[in-house]
Amino acid sequence: MAIPLMKGGNINLSKTDPFLKNIIVGLGWDVRETDGEIFDLDASILMVQADGKARSDRDFIYYHQKNSACGAVHHTGDNRTGAGDGDDESIHVFLDKVPAEIHKLIVCVSIYEADKNKQNFGQVFNAFIRLVNKESQQEITRYDLSENASTQTAMIFGEIYRYEGEWKFRAIGQGVKGGLTELIRMHGIDA
Repeated sequence: MAIPLMKGGNINLSKTDPFLKNIIVGLGWDVRETDGEIFDLDASILMVQADGKARSDRDFIYYHQKNSACGAVHHTGDNRTGAGDGDDESIHVFLDKVPAEIHKLIVCVSIYEADKNKQNFGQVFNAFIRLVNKESQQEITRYDLSENASTQTAMIFGEIYRYEGEWKFRAIGQGVKGGLTELIRMHGIDA
């Protein structure tokens, strides 16, 4: 049975399942009905070192760059509408392939062309992140976001990180001022 998390909560993935190697990071959301532009939300992972910086732009995995150079992260593709139940987008993480110098995988979701379309996370609801053991298909943990980020166009949903040789997951649910461009800039990548 999956362990539900609240904002700021964390779970030790290594202790939950000592044999865990392959994770599906499932992300989902619904958007307010609008007569304007269709919402296009995009999931991504940013791989960072202990100093919080990415080694290069190859450590940013998203719909245009679906695979990390090391083979540890694979984005399954862009869902342009978010229609339907379940995961709207998913990213596969192979923990045993994550290079030793990578300490954290930041999982975020951003709204494509949010400023142009006057869209923000205040118009998004039922957002969640869940981790699934790819081999057993068992859900490990889930975090249902409840924040009202009415002015934000990008949000960090959670992070998978190393701590004393073990893998953990923390539920974040934090909006980023300046959107995805600012998020990747903060972590050492020129937008």
